[in-house]
Amino acid sequence: MERKSIWSLGKGVRILDAERLDGQWLISAIAIGSGVCPDCGARSTRRHGWHERHLQDLPAQGASVTVKLRLQRWQCRNEASERKTFATRLPEVAASRARRTDRAAELVYLFGHGVGGRPGERLIKRMGMPTSDDTILRCVKRRVKERSSEGKTRVVGVDDWAWRKGSTYGTIIVDLERRQVLDLFPERAAGMTADWLRQHPDVEIISRDRCGLFAQGAQEGAPQARQIADRFHIVQNLREAVQVQLGRAAGFSARPLLPTDGDEVASVRDKHGGAEHRRLSRMANQHSRQAAFNHVRALWNEGRNVREIVQQTGFDRRTITKWIRADKLPERCAAAPKTTSPRHFEDYLSRRWSEGCVRGPRLFQEIKARGYTGSFSNLERLLAKWRNPKCKKVTATPTVPNPRPVDPVTGRSISPIVAAALCIKPRGLLTANQAAKVEAMKKDWPEFATMRRLAMRFRGMLKSKNVGKLGAWLKDAQKSGLYAMQRFARTAQRDIDAVRNAITEPWSNGQTEGQINRLKALKRTMYGRAGPELLRARLLPV
Repeated sequence: MERKSIWSLGKGVRILDAERLDGQWLISAIAIGSGVCPDCGARSTRRHGWHERHLQDLPAQGASVTVKLRLQRWQCRNEASERKTFATRLPEVAASRARRTDRAAELVYLFGHGVGGRPGERLIKRMGMPTSDDTILRCVKRRVKERSSEGKTRVVGVDDWAWRKGSTYGTIIVDLERRQVLDLFPERAAGMTADWLRQHPDVEIISRDRCGLFAQGAQEGAPQARQIADRFHIVQNLREAVQVQLGRAAGFSARPLLPTDGDEVASVRDKHGGAEHRRLSRMANQHSRQAAFNHVRALWNEGRNVREIVQQTGFDRRTITKWIRADKLPERCAAAPKTTSPRHFEDYLSRRWSEGCVRGPRLFQEIKARGYTGSFSNLERLLAKWRNPKCKKVTATPTVPNPRPVDPVTGRSISPIVAAALCIKPRGLLTANQAAKVEAMKKDWPEFATMRRLAMRFRGMLKSKNVGKLGAWLKDAQKSGLYAMQRFARTAQRDIDAVRNAITEPWSNGQTEGQINRLKALKRTMYGRAGPELLRARLLPV
């Protein structure tokens, strides 16, 4: 009796025998009692026959265990029921049609959730429960589908994660109070986020990054919730703005300063979401190439050889060779315009323009009938130049680029990336060498000193949670005369409610970023071959 009680599977099962054959345990058992029809619920005592199941159970003494379970088959006496016969069901022992007991299936699921398919197959086989990797992963996915809805969710964090960095992104939603992943989407779309939030009306707070898609999805799916812009991403955006401004400075790169003519900057309005920013960037790149070309030609005229010019300027040898052979800066080869660009139909548009047709909607319909697949705003950007022929073209005289700022300790040049990182770093966290770099840059470049003042005020505002100073800071950034800082202030103004909540609320997306790091680790352990269903199954809590 003691031997049989050791192998007990649960209530309603009686162990008949236990024997070891070929290194494996074979347990013979029988189900006792009457049966209940799974359709009508009527209890039956009329036996129809016997049914036998073979179940994998937990290993014993390092050997696999197979349970040979005999089940009675019953006749349903309810004439209204469509089912005439049925077998005894043991929900406490094994699910219907399962190949293993519930306690063995739970172990398979834990191995699959923790280490994945093939590692789980190797480990669980060593324990004495041979199971294929496909079976393990099927068990993990099935458990996720059978999950019941969680309790009320009040605070969530939303962020994107990269299927392929710079190309394809997905969305992750995390419960910031329970520190658990709630859901995972294979795409970064406002509609998916909005649909999920509509299914969870209890959400009160949404922490997100500065992505406009998440702001739109949160507004559509949960208009009652307070949105919080993540403080880390705000500071990161500030650092990127500082880096952009320093990258344009003549002392930090080969680019000359951008035109500072107030009339020219004011003449082009930012109507199309960053058009002015793109135009200024193109101008800076063009002036930069011309200045670098003049510098290389001057060095060549001084009698320097190609090797010395390469070492001094840092340009590629082939580029230097091509430039010293040319009398003027070679034009970059432009690709032929596609049907998505209005320049593909420039001949037709110029002819219609000369005929007096200057209405954008009409021209848009005409070229669309000829195969144009671009947007109306793209066409308007081309027509805006034709409507303002008197707009002066600012030409900057290329000058020899100044050397980059030099580290006073090592004598090496300081890159814009390092300068931007030091610009937003508080003085108490600076090392001695970093403090020397900051003092040297503040002394030699007034732009750096202005941006560091603004950055320290902004960080102090975040730390002290004093939202009353935000309005004054935005005005000072707009009046600073630095284009990158003005652009950062404009974007913050468009998302002002979320920025204010970031200063006053204690929630952030730190937990969400941690879950994204966990997701990346899971992707690497599965060699990047996991689909969204499996990734979601392994990320959701047990």
